[in-house]
Amino acid sequence: MQLQYLDFDISEDADGSVVFDAMATVAAERLPALHGEIAALLGWAHAQFPDARAPLDEGGEWDYLLEGAQEVRIPLALHYDPQAAHISSTAGAPGPARHTVQLSLAGTAAFAEALREAFELG
Repeated sequence: MQLQYLDFDISEDADGSVVFDAMATVAAERLPALHGEIAALLGWAHAQFPDARAPLDEGGEWDYLLEGAQEVRIPLALHYDPQAAHISSTAGAPGPARHTVQLSLAGTAAFAEALREAFELG
């Protein structure tokens, strides 16, 4: 499966552990697709490595952290007054919400190899 929203930064530890970190920010109408992609990835991990999710330092083969935030952008109209050497601002109307999701996956070398192959990760 090729991922459309998650673009992972991959780092490897000297002990063979691999960490995949991704952050995606989407408009509300794309949030279900992003959630679907994350659910597919985590579903694959649970199916391929059942009962193996636990912190790696406690003997697990893989683990994850999933966090999210909703942000509303409020533009500011800025004005510089050269006589007063002062900047003033006026808030505009809020824009549409954006949703940011962060996913970190950590795994053993075997988990990382299988994940890379299943999701075409570099």
